[in-house]
Order: sequence, then structure tokens, then C-alpha cells
Amino acid sequence: MSKKIAVRGAGAVVLREVQGETQALVVYRKRYNDWSLPKGKGIVDEQRPITAVREVREETGVIARLDLRLPSATYQVAKGLKRVDYWRATPAAAHLRPPDREVTKVRWLPVEEAIAQMTYQHDIDVLTSALTAPATTPLLLVRHAKAMLRKNWSGSDQTRRLASRGRRQAADLIGLLEAFGVSRVVSSPATRCYETMRPFAKHTGLEIETAPILTEEEGANNHPAVRKYVNKLAHSITEPTALCGHRPVLPAMFKGLDLDPRPMVVAEVIVLHRDADGNNVRVEIHKPTA
Repeated sequence: MSKKIAVRGAGAVVLREVQGETQALVVYRKRYNDWSLPKGKGIVDEQRPITAVREVREETGVIARLDLRLPSATYQVAKGLKRVDYWRATPAAAHLRPPDREVTKVRWLPVEEAIAQMTYQHDIDVLTSALTAPATTPLLLVRHAKAMLRKNWSGSDQTRRLASRGRRQAADLIGLLEAFGVSRVVSSPATRCYETMRPFAKHTGLEIETAPILTEEEGANNHPAVRKYVNKLAHSITEPTALCGHRPVLPAMFKGLDLDPRPMVVAEVIVLHRDADGNNVRVEIHKPTA
């Protein structure tokens, strides 16, 4: 039986290339006299990737964009067992913060120097895993947020809108999609899908690409075409991409992504980390908190 986790947190291995040299972002905390990876505890109902991005920003001033999910680190602290979930990341903006009582120094160090400097073996292990894993691009599969009930909608099903809960879920997706640096959005043109992705698109200034084959009307009875479309999209992505669809079409979308079909709740997100050959290196699941 596994021991209960008393403290949960998240962080990132933030890497950058400078004149052909790979550097890692590390922090020094005087009160612990340690060099470590930036990380911190989550807040209520905060998705782990959002925690990782927020904590990196608060501890270092660097705005990180996540890619590959890394192994978690579990270790003992005063309150019990602590688990920290990590992602590999790159800096989207880097303005190192001034020192305070929490973090005394923030440094970009060559990875060999970072490994030699860091205090804890679990940090070294996580950094090593980030360096040895293949380059990946995230593809985020989204089931649309909670829609109004069919019985309460008098128009066509394609124009059925999000319920109030669905609008909250759509707003909550902004932080999660932004954490992975999504720069392309593809969606069924049905209103409930489009409205799920619209808050993020508006926040980032992105256009939403629509694919009619992902609608229930076209895709539910034409799974081979859905699989073909999604598979072609997945093998052609060169940037973090979000893809939104409907429950009846999701089984075919799963197969197009080389996944075994499974149920998804409304506003759930499955993140596939795909390598240059189109293989799924890692898969993570994020369910809504609203």
C-alpha cells in the first residue's frame, strides 16, 4: 500500500540554449542552504501545470512554457511525504527577479554545473531525465465544456451553446492551454466546441481553425474519416496544438492519435507529448475542477 502524500507541489526544469550551450534554471534558498529546481505548492483547485508555471514565475521571474511531463519527485518533509510533479520547459520571457526571503539567488547554469551544484539527488534525477528524453511537441485533446441540455435548446444541435458551468470551464482552460504554450487551435465548428476554445483564442489572439468532420453530424457516422483527419493533423504538427471535439466522435479521434478510446468528462484535457516521428512519448490527463 502506498503512503499518503501530505504535500503536493509542482515545478519545472527550465532549459535554454546560449551559444550552443544548454543551461538550466536553478534557485538558491538561504534558509535551507540549498540549490534546487524552481517549484512550489499548489493552491485549491489549481491544475498542476498551472502551479508549475506560476511557481517558476514567482520564484525566478521567468515565464515558462511546458512541454514533456517528467518523473515526479517524492521525499520526506516535516509535514510528511511530499510529491512534486515536474515538466520540462523553455522560457517564454526571462526577467530574473530580485532576491527576497524565499529565494536568495536565481541562476542560469550550464547543465553540468547545475548538476554539480544542486543539493538534492531527486533534483539531479529530474534534470537528467529532462536532458535525456527526446524533444516533443504537446497536442492537447479537449472535450468541449458543459453544454445546455438538448431538451432545453430550441435551435439546431450545432448551435447549442455552453451552460453557465461550461462557460466557467472554458475560462479555466485558458491557464492550462497557456501553460503548454498552445499556439494553434483546431475545433469542431459546432457552437459548444467553438465557445469552449474561444476564451483562450481571444486571450492569445489566435484564430480558431474549424474542421467540420469533427462535428457529431459529420463525424459520428464516419469514424474512418475522423481517424484519417486526426492522424494526419497529429503527424504534421510543429507547434503546441489544441484539438476540440465531441463525445460521439472522441473514440475515432483517440484511434487517430494512436490511443485506446476511453471516456472523457466535459472540459477534460488529455495532453499527448509527441516526438519527431509522431510517437506518443507520454500522455497526461487533466480533469476540470469546475
